[in-house]
Amino acid sequence: MPRRRAVSLPAPLLLPLFALAGATLDRLLGEPQRWHPLVGFGRIAAGIERRLNRDGGSRPAGLFAWSLAVLPPVLAAGFLCTLPFGWLLHPLLLCFALGGRALEEHGERVAADLEAADLAAAREHVGWMVSRDTSALDEEGVAKAAVESLLENGNDAVFGALFWFFLLGGPGALLFRLANTLDAMWGYRNARFLRFGAAAARLDDALNYLPARLTALSYALFGSFRRALACWRAQAPAWDSPNAGPVMAAGAGALQVALGGPAVYHGRLEVRPRLGEGRAPQAGDIRRALALVRRGLRLWLILALLVGVAAAIFTNGAAHA
Repeated sequence: MPRRRAVSLPAPLLLPLFALAGATLDRLLGEPQRWHPLVGFGRIAAGIERRLNRDGGSRPAGLFAWSLAVLPPVLAAGFLCTLPFGWLLHPLLLCFALGGRALEEHGERVAADLEAADLAAAREHVGWMVSRDTSALDEEGVAKAAVESLLENGNDAVFGALFWFFLLGGPGALLFRLANTLDAMWGYRNARFLRFGAAAARLDDALNYLPARLTALSYALFGSFRRALACWRAQAPAWDSPNAGPVMAAGAGALQVALGGPAVYHGRLEVRPRLGEGRAPQAGDIRRALALVRRGLRLWLILALLVGVAAAIFTNGAAHA
């Protein structure tokens, strides 16, 4: 009997298919409710920081701490992916790095609270999404905080991880997620982290630079395109973060709502630049912001599959030429 030839997928299609699998797993499973790996990583990172951040720390100490926390798990993941059946790790690592379902659950919860006129619950639940004081927010303030968080975290929890996955596979997505976590832990401009956390903040900025601008473009494509681009161009430079500025300005312009303005962080009032144009956000705009993220994710996955198919056809044709 003739031997059957093993069927293998063209190499250019592997990462797009793994990305689809990872996004599907995130949609089905969401984030673990118990024993979340990031909780363990956070404890390790906190222990490293306590040992190395003395008397305000230093930039070299912060860079060494970042390397000590991030590089070992990323390099270990890279090694494991080269082993037999290591390809299974790629969608699992992407699922770990993505936070799409968790983002949607948070947003839907706040929108439902506002629609039920339960302001106390809305304040509490939006407080799970943002670092500002939410105890005195009115309905518009809650909706604004939720929309801002969803737009910014669409990049941090979805598109940034997907971008680095397409470049470096599962280890790339893991690198992005861990770097983003350390920026959230150490990237503060206060006496404790001003020098020590500088490396975490700058490295996160670098890893986010291209994904943030592609995220902003994705938001523009699924909303008011011209207004999104105009707000991005005019308003993003005034925002404190070089990456959150384009994402949130384009998202606000796409939704045709006004974001920014005063907010209380850690007991201190901050007046932030205006983003977007139009009316103040309402409960329904929370779901509109979620729709921008959801549609953008579908677009990225479809484009990746199309590029993979085209590359596979070209590679196959070149091989038989």
